[in-house]
Amino acid sequence: MSQLLLPGQPVKVINPNDTYFRFQGQVQRVVDGKAAVIFGGGNWEKIVTFNVDDLRVCQ
Repeated sequence: MSQLLLPGQPVKVINPNDTYFRFQGQVQRVVDGKAAVIFGGGNWEKIVTFNVDDLRVCQ
């Protein structure tokens, strides 16, 4: 079941088979069932694309 993701929302990767499992980031854009998520920490920043079903909105 797909959820509504909007740019700016904080999300967590919930797919245990993904390298970024349990990482938290911020949605940058959503297109065709995929979401681009920005991760940042200290002196690095990375943008990665995920299927919407692999993400959960953080509260």
